[in-house]
Amino acid sequence: MRHLATTLFMGLALLMPAASAHAQDAAFPNRTIRIVVPYPPGGSTDTGARALAGDLSERLHQPVIIENRGGAAGSVGTELVARAAPDGYTILFHTSVITTDPTLKKNLSYDVMRDLTPLTIAASGPYLLVVNPSLPVKNVAELIAYAKANPGKLNYGSAGLGSSGHMIGEWFKMAAGIDMVHVPYRGGAPSIVGLMSNDVQLVFDVIPTSKELAESGKLRALAVTSAERTPVMPDMPTMIESGVKDFAPVYWLGAFLPTGTPQPIVEKLYRAFAEALASPAVRARLDIAGLRVEATSPAQSAKVVADDIVRWRKLIEDAKIKVE
Repeated sequence: MRHLATTLFMGLALLMPAASAHAQDAAFPNRTIRIVVPYPPGGSTDTGARALAGDLSERLHQPVIIENRGGAAGSVGTELVARAAPDGYTILFHTSVITTDPTLKKNLSYDVMRDLTPLTIAASGPYLLVVNPSLPVKNVAELIAYAKANPGKLNYGSAGLGSSGHMIGEWFKMAAGIDMVHVPYRGGAPSIVGLMSNDVQLVFDVIPTSKELAESGKLRALAVTSAERTPVMPDMPTMIESGVKDFAPVYWLGAFLPTGTPQPIVEKLYRAFAEALASPAVRARLDIAGLRVEATSPAQSAKVVADDIVRWRKLIEDAKIKVE
C-alpha cells in the first residue's frame, strides 16, 4: 500500500505543473496587456495599433495599452518583445519592413523567424507615389521618360536606409529600367519635407501622410502601388495600370508574440484581434488610413512573413543594397 501511495503521489506531482499551466492559460488575461509599437507616435503603425487597442480591451476585459519604443529603425522595440516573457502580455505591432531585417541587419540580437511568432497580419495598404509639383511630369509614364532622359539626376527620398520607401524605390528603378539617387532621411516626415523643398523629387509614401498634401497642390500624386485602386483615392491609377508591369508592393501591419507563447493564449488573442478587425468602428478608422483589413490566421501570417523574407532578400541582393 505504501508503494502504491508513493506512486500515486509522484504521479500527481508530475501532473501539477501541467495543470497549473493550463489554469494560467484559461485565466488569461488577468492584467494589463501592452502592444509595443517600435516607432514614435503618429505613424501608420501607431495609428493601426491605437485603432485596435480600445476594442481589444473590451473583448479581453483588461486594459490594452500602446507602448511606443522607437529606435534603430524598429529594432529596439522588436528586441524588447523578442526577449519578453512568452505569456501573451507583450505583443509587437510592426510593419512588413520587419521582413527585411534578416537580410539587411547583420548584427541583430534576435532572429525574426526564431524568436517571434506571427499572430495576425491585421491590415495592408498601398504606397502613394508623389512628386514635387515642379517636376514636369503628370503621370508615371512621363516620369519614367524624364528619368531615362536625365539618368542619375532624379533623387528619391525615404525614411532611411533599409526602410520600405528605400526598398520600393530600388524595386521601381529595376522595374522601370531607370537610374535615380537614393536620399535617406531620419523618418518619413523629414523625407516629405525634403520633397516639398525639392531636395528630392519623388517619394513612395503611405497614403495618410501624402493624400492631403497632394489634394492641396503641395505635392503631385501619380499612382498607388496596390494591384487594384484604393477606395480612398478611387481616381488614382495603379502603377500596373500606368505601365509598370508586375509592380504592386504593399505594406502590412502585423502582430507578433514571443516564441513559446502557449497555444491556447495564441488562439485567444487571435480571436480577439479577428473580432476587433471585423468591428465597423475599427474598419472605419483603418479605411480612413487607406488600409484594408486582412485578419489572417497565425499559420497564414507565418507563411506571409516567410515568403516576404525570401522576396525582399532577392531584391536586396539584386539591387546590391547594403546598410552599414
